[in-house]
Amino acid sequence: MKKTFAVIALALAASAFATAQEPTAQDALAQAAQEISEAPQQEASAPKPNYWTNSVEIAVGINQTQLSNWAAGGYNTITLNSGLDAKANYAKELASWTNRLQMQYGFLYSDEKIGLIQKNTDRLYLESKFAYKTGSDSKWSYSATFDARTQFSDNYDSYVKDAVTKKWSGTLKSGFLAPAYINLGLGMDWAPAPWFSLNVAPLTGSVVIVQIDTLRKNYGMELKDETLDAALCANYKSVKFQLGAQVKMGAKAKVNDNLSLETQLVLFSNYLKNPQNLRVNWDNKISWQLTKFFKFGLDTWLIYDPDVLIPSDKDGLTIQRVQFKEFLSFNFTWTFSNKK
Repeated sequence: MKKTFAVIALALAASAFATAQEPTAQDALAQAAQEISEAPQQEASAPKPNYWTNSVEIAVGINQTQLSNWAAGGYNTITLNSGLDAKANYAKELASWTNRLQMQYGFLYSDEKIGLIQKNTDRLYLESKFAYKTGSDSKWSYSATFDARTQFSDNYDSYVKDAVTKKWSGTLKSGFLAPAYINLGLGMDWAPAPWFSLNVAPLTGSVVIVQIDTLRKNYGMELKDETLDAALCANYKSVKFQLGAQVKMGAKAKVNDNLSLETQLVLFSNYLKNPQNLRVNWDNKISWQLTKFFKFGLDTWLIYDPDVLIPSDKDGLTIQRVQFKEFLSFNFTWTFSNKK
């Protein structure tokens, strides 16, 4: 009997203890929930802004070329061609920096000249422009521009085959840094629309390089000394500096998702000598994206340089002439780009 009362007493005591502790546990849980709800919420970190947009297009294809009065030489034929068009552009607030590198190289082989692999296209063109807008809503920017043009390797014309050795030899027309044109200009840039820009650089330094001495006279290089014999190639300087003004106009139109047109006209006037004689470079490009990997293209280049002398097969005179090159291509292309 005493054991029964002891068990009942112990059970009542445990029940009373549990009842007494229950409010305390509830209060602790409520306090913890309140502290969690009042704790500052950590915001997700914003992605780091990317101010660069980049793209690279690589092309390999078979092309047809038509040339007329092209100083660097070449042939009208079917060629194997390769090219690269790389762009890297930066834009942040009022500042922008655009860069573009264009490279082309092509070969040809014809039955007319068995055993001879000729070069038909060779181009290396780098251009860069830094611009700073005059205001947040302004179409005008202060600008500094740089561009350089040359080619990769030597090019020959008027090939002749030796009857004994059966080897071909030709007349050297151009080469790497022969010639090369390097321009650095300071001025203003006007961009009223995303597809059009006009750059006026009234202060432009231009450097012309011809590192092959036998070509210097035809590319208008200066004599080392006016008293030297002008008939000797070794008497001409390899570098010529010009100070003048440059105007560069660029436009790009997209007709539809597959067809696009692009043009660039560059005019340069030399303050130091005959400023009325303009040096002209006019490049045009038509691109038709047939499928994801196949593109049809038509490129044309027009050059007029008052310092470059070009011989003619018709009249035999060596004078200044308009140079024109047309390049028709069907290429297999790869394009890599990042999205801002």
